[in-house]
Amino acid sequence: MTTALNCRYCGHALHHVFADLGVSPLANSFIAPDQILSEERFFPLTAYVCDDCFLVQLPEIESPQEIFGHYPYFSSYSDSWLDHSRVYTEQMIKRFSLDSQSHIVEVASNDGYLLQYFRDRDIPVLGIEPAANVAQAAIDTGIPTRVQFFGKETARELLVEGLSADLLLGNNVLAHVPDLNDFVAGLELLLAPSGVVTMEFPHLIRMMAENQFDTIYHEHFSYFSFSTVEKVFAARGLRLFDVDELPTHGGSLRIYACHVDSLEHANQPAVEELKRREREAGLLELDTYLEFGDQVRTTKRTLLRFLMELKEDGKSIAGYGAPAKGNTLLNYCGIGTDFIDFTVDRSPHKQGRLLPGTRIPIYAPDKIRQIRPDYVFILPWNLKEEIISEMADIRDWGGQFFVAIPRVEVY
Repeated sequence: MTTALNCRYCGHALHHVFADLGVSPLANSFIAPDQILSEERFFPLTAYVCDDCFLVQLPEIESPQEIFGHYPYFSSYSDSWLDHSRVYTEQMIKRFSLDSQSHIVEVASNDGYLLQYFRDRDIPVLGIEPAANVAQAAIDTGIPTRVQFFGKETARELLVEGLSADLLLGNNVLAHVPDLNDFVAGLELLLAPSGVVTMEFPHLIRMMAENQFDTIYHEHFSYFSFSTVEKVFAARGLRLFDVDELPTHGGSLRIYACHVDSLEHANQPAVEELKRREREAGLLELDTYLEFGDQVRTTKRTLLRFLMELKEDGKSIAGYGAPAKGNTLLNYCGIGTDFIDFTVDRSPHKQGRLLPGTRIPIYAPDKIRQIRPDYVFILPWNLKEEIISEMADIRDWGGQFFVAIPRVEVY
């Protein structure tokens, strides 16, 4: 852990605040019933932007072992995320002619949610997952998984064992890496000579345009534009040859990388097109980043006014979901049980606990049908269509849904 404010990629001193969200507990530090009287630790939640490489980042205020050693998020509880993973599998098999002679390695493989689809096509897989409890869920379903953090050391161990990756993937892991250069260097080491890396992560341009400040929390160390991530990969011998823009998590990128000297993967037009759009959006100008904090503060005031009006009208409010992004939003805005009676979540690993900081209780989704609140606050706004469909019967008693990001909207 370090207290020095230097860019984790280029080492440049950090002087400019991107967003100041006060202090907050770790977003996934849910409180068990026997911990109700225990002290909670709060940490500064201030994101900075490097004025040299334009990487938006949080200082490392807690170790990765503390954040990820025991993790409450299991990917398999989102139907839409499973669908996304299934489609990805089919696309990669077709595009890169993957078969039983190929080897797939996923970094931060969670509970095997994605690798299961490659396994079902008889393609050898290996998961690398630092959270032992989540890795065990994958192992229990027959997905070979190593409980390790990934970087150069892990890559060297696998190479000694004779393993390299024809497809090396990581979904929503790049932002979680404090030692960014070591991680990308590990990717380059483990990648087979003609292999491909794919990484998915929220796109900074969408985060800024659509006010997604709640995706800032302590386990997300970095926030990427394509232009910046291209520099990070190039510095470690990897060339980005293609990019897809995805709807997941409010707007993500899937980057495709190969060895810098690979002749098998030609650069695609999408690369230069996206870089052009980022330049036009001002992502190579510091002032663009410094304006973000104003819209964050405006959102807070608007949401609090909306909630106060509902409560003054005697309306009851429940939450749906217990995502990390929701905990950022609730703690920054100071929203607790004075506004939201409870929240629900499909994951049994969260049910029966309390949200960190705000102490809002978490139940199974049927609690909403039992209590019949007037409004349901959808905290994982990126899954709002899935949730509205799943809970459509709240219309039977006149219930309504609302989200706060990118703006307060009622459905």
